[in-house]
Amino acid sequence: MTRYKDRSRPIAERAEHLLSLMTIEEKVGQLVQPFGWQTYEHKDGKVTLKESFKQQITEGGIGSLYGVLRADPWTGVTLENGLSAREGAEAVNQIQRYAVEHSRLGIPILIGEECSHGHMAIDGTVYPVPLLLGSTWNVELYRAMCRAVAAETRAQGGTVTYSPVLDVVRDPRWGRTEECFGEDPYLIGEFAAAAVEGLQGEALDDSGSIAATLKHFVGYGSSEGGRNAGPVHMGMRELLEVDLYPFRKAVEAGAQSIMPAYNEIDGIPCTVHTGLLEDVLRREWGFDGMVITDCGAIDMLAGGHDVAEDGLDAAVQALRAGIDMEMSGEMFGKYLQEALLTGKLDMETVNTAVRRVLMLKFRLGLFENPYGDPERAEELIGCEAHTVLARQLAAEGIVLLKNEDGLLPLERQDVGTVAVIGPNAHHAYNQLGDYTSPQSKSRVATVLDGIVGKLDGGTERVLYAPGCRIRGESREGFEHALACAAEADTVVMVMGGSSARDFGEGTIDLKTGASKVSDSAWNDMDCGEGIDRTSLGLSGVQLELIQAVHALGKPIVVVYINGRPVAEPWVDEHVPAILEAWYPGQEGGHAIADVLFGDVNPSGRLTLSLPKSVGQLPVYYNGKRSRGKRYLEEDVKPRYPFGYGLSYTAFSYDMMRLSTESICRGEQMTVSVNVTNTGDRQGQEVVQLYITDAVSTVTRPLVELKGFRKISLQPGETRTVTFTIGDEQLQYIGTDLKPIVEPGWFRIQVGRHVMDTLSADLMVKEEA
Repeated sequence: MTRYKDRSRPIAERAEHLLSLMTIEEKVGQLVQPFGWQTYEHKDGKVTLKESFKQQITEGGIGSLYGVLRADPWTGVTLENGLSAREGAEAVNQIQRYAVEHSRLGIPILIGEECSHGHMAIDGTVYPVPLLLGSTWNVELYRAMCRAVAAETRAQGGTVTYSPVLDVVRDPRWGRTEECFGEDPYLIGEFAAAAVEGLQGEALDDSGSIAATLKHFVGYGSSEGGRNAGPVHMGMRELLEVDLYPFRKAVEAGAQSIMPAYNEIDGIPCTVHTGLLEDVLRREWGFDGMVITDCGAIDMLAGGHDVAEDGLDAAVQALRAGIDMEMSGEMFGKYLQEALLTGKLDMETVNTAVRRVLMLKFRLGLFENPYGDPERAEELIGCEAHTVLARQLAAEGIVLLKNEDGLLPLERQDVGTVAVIGPNAHHAYNQLGDYTSPQSKSRVATVLDGIVGKLDGGTERVLYAPGCRIRGESREGFEHALACAAEADTVVMVMGGSSARDFGEGTIDLKTGASKVSDSAWNDMDCGEGIDRTSLGLSGVQLELIQAVHALGKPIVVVYINGRPVAEPWVDEHVPAILEAWYPGQEGGHAIADVLFGDVNPSGRLTLSLPKSVGQLPVYYNGKRSRGKRYLEEDVKPRYPFGYGLSYTAFSYDMMRLSTESICRGEQMTVSVNVTNTGDRQGQEVVQLYITDAVSTVTRPLVELKGFRKISLQPGETRTVTFTIGDEQLQYIGTDLKPIVEPGWFRIQVGRHVMDTLSADLMVKEEA
């Protein structure tokens, strides 16, 4: 048996042996990742591999394919021409079989897929977007979701995912806010580790595991003006404390792949940032996995960042900086051989990258089994258990922002006739978020569906009118909406935004797949990748519609379905009940109805501070103490603070106590608090731990999240919640850019959200 095919040998030995057998063409081939949906044709129920793909295999091979099963406007894959769960697995197997049987060395292909909130393929379960997942504050439930996503993806032959997204949001005008967990690095770090553990499982070569790719490394959520891929102005201390923190936690959890961000930091594009890719990631953190670019990132070096003379120079710079594979593969495929032959690139640099790619393939067990399982795919993908999980996640992440006079929950018998009004009331794709495959209507429960299902008499007690679109100035739907509201006893208005991509070429970047703002092509999309805004107000005439319905004097509940915060002071001041549902996924309508009618007690808590107006930005809770108290027109406090969320029951906190009032560096102590459900309903509470460093050598945030627990309490039940505090919770990055715990006073705070806590002081001493 050939040594590299002998699974009894160490992976490093197998990779080294295979590398020694490879030609230049085969080595370069391992570093490129063409678009997977372009490798085959699907017609009349039959998949045929394209000759261009076959030629690439025989001339040197392909290291990876991106989005073989991706379905959306960019790929042109629809419900009509796309592959079912079984067909997808069979197509991947056909691709792999050709690669293994028709290449000289039989090297299998990495199949990379998008799985941020479900596998982005036909029939894949669509979970809520990460912004809602973070709002659950339920790490264990999210880990279970990641296991389910990995199982669905691997069943079809997918082996790598380009998730989780670990960007720290600093300006929610940014269109990709929905893809992130929130504004706090500690919380993101907890979800980051859970993502890696869930996606990769106990063994990468398991039939239900895929390799996680951490993105976007790094600072992507802190771009200038909230503009996608804009410059980032941040020092190394802040990078290490905030934006790099979640990545470090994920690397420690065993992440196998990382994707650098499009942006530059202090003048250096992340794609060629050797200080981050080599010094921090590999040397300091010990990362030994693969680094893959974002789509078109190398092109940007020569045409955007302008730090490279041409494509050849860009490709050489990227490989030297630590890039191992190029998504799209165009620049590496076109220039690397020339760079080697002309001496602009040395073979050892190429070998290093190839070695990392091969190591990942061996870890995934692809040389033993590169294939999907069509029968398992058909049985598992979109199964009932995953649907139930999607509904539970959505329900736990919905945040009750306001509930004046206890309008919610609605009583089935007393609610009377309900008018369900708004552009997001019955628009299935608007509640799914970006990076979502096309869905049949039967697979997505809208809010209208959910409410109809809750009431005896169903449609006879529910009136529906969209009223308006997300965007645009048309008020032609107002009359019907107002008529429905006038006839109803209660009005539920489902407003917000849309990340639903359309199929018009005018609004899709055909090179990267990102949406583009266009003056000529119309759609309702006002959020998502490439859709950044100057405002956080409701788009179009939505506010006018709310105001017109409100004037009728009926009880109104506003439900926001959206991918970034809404700042509408009039709604906050005049509407008695407000739910923030973000993009809740395929079961979102059922989950929202569960909350509206009290079958689920809301337990979602904000992971973003919601501003009163866009003029307050940035408004994240953990800013520096020196940032000022107010503007001329307004203070700097958010409308709804970080960690905030209401419940249908009430919780009280008392008897906060420290196990000791002083510790030495290197020691640990505990803080405990009693939490009691003082209401008459079972409920879940998120107990949050915050710490303030009273005096420090360098300026520090006013307060920082350092722990949280989500607990369930019956009426009258009391539970003691305890957190452990030590160096990990007390340290910061010092003047030498190393972690340090400085002696002095620390304020320990525990409570419901960042502005509602009990506190006690802890003295940290240098030595006993």
